[in-house]
Amino acid sequence: MDIKPLRLQGCYEIRLTPRRDERGYFMRTFDREIFLRNGLTANWLQENQSMSLRKGTLRGLHFQKLPHAETKLVRALSGAVLDVFADLRSDSPTFGQWEAVELSAEAFNYVYIPKGFAHGFCSLTENAIVHYHVDACYAPEAEGGIRWDDETLKIDWPVKTPVVSAKDQALPRLAEFISPFTLSNCVVISQQEMAHVR
Repeated sequence: MDIKPLRLQGCYEIRLTPRRDERGYFMRTFDREIFLRNGLTANWLQENQSMSLRKGTLRGLHFQKLPHAETKLVRALSGAVLDVFADLRSDSPTFGQWEAVELSAEAFNYVYIPKGFAHGFCSLTENAIVHYHVDACYAPEAEGGIRWDDETLKIDWPVKTPVVSAKDQALPRLAEFISPFTLSNCVVISQQEMAHVR
């Protein structure tokens, strides 16, 4: 398991290492101790999965408001997606900046996104299945988001006219958003979790 920090503070790409033989492969997809030793949360409370039938389907940019903010661990189980995350932590030096990682079943990679980020992805193939762990349970009243085509973020999506839900088309612009997120209220790992590190 190779954990590589990305440009935006607190975000990581995690590459898995399958052991192959004539039967196929075996790999560890999660290791609590490795995550905690690297300062990453390991307290996953819910797992979610989505399937995008059509290439060019875009979902996002989503987040949950405090106190239900989520850390996400995202992986493509089938096909490929461009996974995008934007920093909404108001006191972060990279506030309003975004980064992207291509996730695919063939690459065996995850992206780790801490609290205080908006998240979305665009399918690069048909039948793209995305699976993700979150460290907070879904709360409908805490739903939030930013428009995928926000003119401040200027995200370089792989398609110009994606398939987007009506709900996502109605999300606000970043300029209309007053962020409740800060570096301190979006701590990556809790003291309680750190107490379990060997």
